[in-house]
Amino acid sequence: MQIISNIALISINETMFVQLVSFLIFVFIMNRIMFRPLKSTMDEREQYLESLSQEIQGTKKEAEDIKRKLKKQENLVRDQAFEVQKALEEEGNREAAQIHSDFEKEVAELKLKTLEEVNAKVDEARKHLGAESEALAISIMEKVLDRRIAA
Repeated sequence: MQIISNIALISINETMFVQLVSFLIFVFIMNRIMFRPLKSTMDEREQYLESLSQEIQGTKKEAEDIKRKLKKQENLVRDQAFEVQKALEEEGNREAAQIHSDFEKEVAELKLKTLEEVNAKVDEARKHLGAESEALAISIMEKVLDRRIAA
């Protein structure tokens, strides 16, 4: 009997078949226990993320629609505000013109009344002035002539 020594990394014998069968059983068990649940969890997560992405897109579209509607409403309200402002300015201008014309009338009336009062006082002053000037003239003449003058 001769011992042949052969150093090989892999030797094909009955233990290899046992190891192959036990490896296949291990792969089958790992597939059942770990890989299938992990894959289903990953698929569920992917579907959840996709649904979230779709919801985000839908929400963005809704936000844009709302933004456009708000912009339209803002423009409408701004136009209405400008119209109201214009109407108020016109009304204010009319009232100012009315007040101005009323004051002009009042000033004209006061001017006429004051002119009448001044004329009345001037006439009254002329009457008194006429009488006083006559008396003053007589007095001056009497002093200049040094005698009494009969009126």
